[in-house]
Amino acid sequence: MLLGPLLVLLLLGGATSASAHAALESTDPGDGSLLGRAPDRVTLTFSESVGLRDDSFRVLDPGGHRVRTGAAGRAGGRSDTARVDLPAGLGEGTYTVAWRVVSADSHPASGAFTFSVGQPSAAASAPVDAGPSEDPLTALLHKTARYLAYLAAALLIGVAAFVALCRPPDTTGLRRPLAAGWWTLLGTTLALLVLRAPYEAGTGPADALDADALAGTLTGRPGVLLLARLALLAPVALLLTRTARDGRHRSPWATATGSVLAVALALTWSAGEHASAGLQVPLAMTSFVLHLLATAVWLGGLVALLTTLRTTPDAATAARFSRVALTSVTVLVVTGVYQSWRGLGSWPALTGTTYGRLLLAKVALVAVTLTAAAVSRRWTASLANAAAPARREERQRDRDRERNLQRDRDRDRHRERKLEREPIPAGAPPAPQPSAPDSTNAEPPTPGPPTPVPPPLCDPPTTPGDPPTTPRDPSTATDALRRGLRRSVLVEAVVAAVVLMITTVLTSTVPGRAADEAARSAPAGGVLPASVTDVPFDLGDSARGTVQITLDPGRTGDNAVQAVVFGPDGALAAVPELRLSFTLPDKDVGPIEAHLVDRGGYWSANTLTLPLPGTWTMRTTVRVSEIDQVTESRRIRIER
Repeated sequence: MLLGPLLVLLLLGGATSASAHAALESTDPGDGSLLGRAPDRVTLTFSESVGLRDDSFRVLDPGGHRVRTGAAGRAGGRSDTARVDLPAGLGEGTYTVAWRVVSADSHPASGAFTFSVGQPSAAASAPVDAGPSEDPLTALLHKTARYLAYLAAALLIGVAAFVALCRPPDTTGLRRPLAAGWWTLLGTTLALLVLRAPYEAGTGPADALDADALAGTLTGRPGVLLLARLALLAPVALLLTRTARDGRHRSPWATATGSVLAVALALTWSAGEHASAGLQVPLAMTSFVLHLLATAVWLGGLVALLTTLRTTPDAATAARFSRVALTSVTVLVVTGVYQSWRGLGSWPALTGTTYGRLLLAKVALVAVTLTAAAVSRRWTASLANAAAPARREERQRDRDRERNLQRDRDRDRHRERKLEREPIPAGAPPAPQPSAPDSTNAEPPTPGPPTPVPPPLCDPPTTPGDPPTTPRDPSTATDALRRGLRRSVLVEAVVAAVVLMITTVLTSTVPGRAADEAARSAPAGGVLPASVTDVPFDLGDSARGTVQITLDPGRTGDNAVQAVVFGPDGALAAVPELRLSFTLPDKDVGPIEAHLVDRGGYWSANTLTLPLPGTWTMRTTVRVSEIDQVTESRRIRIER
């Protein structure tokens, strides 16, 4: 049952990388910006709180060498920011900033961007190296451990809930799946704990042996949650051992304690997944806990039901689980709809994002599982109906046996009273004791009313002239129903395991809502490059200068403008005035003035609104002296 989902997990895990819930909203300096002087620090702003690492920032100079920076910190104490101080005296050229943080939902996020000081380097258009995204082997081991942890929790919680709610006649066969779930959850939690550091850093599994990295994991929120899970497994083992020894698995105390431990275990997942970040966090975490517990009761209960049907088949237990499963499915549907709305954010994200497509696959498999569950309910109802006559006959036999015993007791009391009234002659042998009646001289028992025998329910009606039919063996029919129920439950369990696998992948995939936020906020590493235009102009005496104009992002809407003036020798040059205007001749729009302000070495305008896409004419006017100025025009393309 586990092999198929695990293979699919490996295929999906190799095809998609883990993505974080946090979206990068802005950088300072901006991506592709041209600065007149070197900045003092680099600041990133995210859509939610992020965790910092020792190597959250790597700043590379124009030659590709790493710049010595300060420790990563926060901007203004805000948890949704990351900042690093830069050394003084940075030279001209293009600098690369590679960053890596841990999202609030415990998944790492990384990216990179560039900025230039003075003038861009010759290799400024080269691809930005954001550092390692993830090591394939580490990612595979981490995802496999996460899936097995989910499966083990479902087995442990579900089988225990089956024992408490469905009351099987014999729980001996269920001790093995309970032990398997506990030991698997223990092993996978330890594996996730040691793999956490290389998973966050994007390095190989060998780094899991680094003592310093492990110590850092134990102080972070994901590590604390994993330690809490390990701590909860101790009282779980104690509860399972005590109930197995004392046989009080159905006591109210054991049920209440087990419920509290199950909720606490579910919280260790809820506090470290998508529910812990974004909007409506308290409601989302509650929904996640209910969703996980309902999944465990359903999937683990299916495994317990299969085990029970093979060892001590009982129609009443199957009927009780059918009612429990129906309640679990209802909870799954309600919480699943809420989580889908919270994760998607819009209908286009259902087909336009990886999260949405995985969600569609999960919904399709859930529909298959519900179909198998409906078939299982029909088999359960048929099995209960087939077992009803046998139960009625058993109850009738018990009543007849009790009536005959009562009649024997009445006869004995009557004989005792009769012997007490008769005189016994002197020297006569003692009267026989009434407790051992003799069949040779005892009075014949009074015949009671004949026991009615119910007609067979499954025999078809007969008509005169039909050949005699052989009655159908009820036990054979019941065995056939049990085999059918086992097959449908097995299909239901296998498909439910695949659904759990897709759920594991979903928790490692950026939700559609976060993807839309990332697209709107234009995160680094995923934006189009800023528009950079060089405008030569005449300085007189055959000397020529250049104005380098940067539009960021170079799209319709609001743009930031930066302009740097270079002299004939390529060095920064100061001019008395610099003006910039934009016209769209095809639409008769403009001129739109960019109100440039001298920033002491470069000119800039915080906001320039270009409302329409098309080929715009950019007019640059440079005043080179008190009485002389030069105007140059360039055509630039503005995309939507």
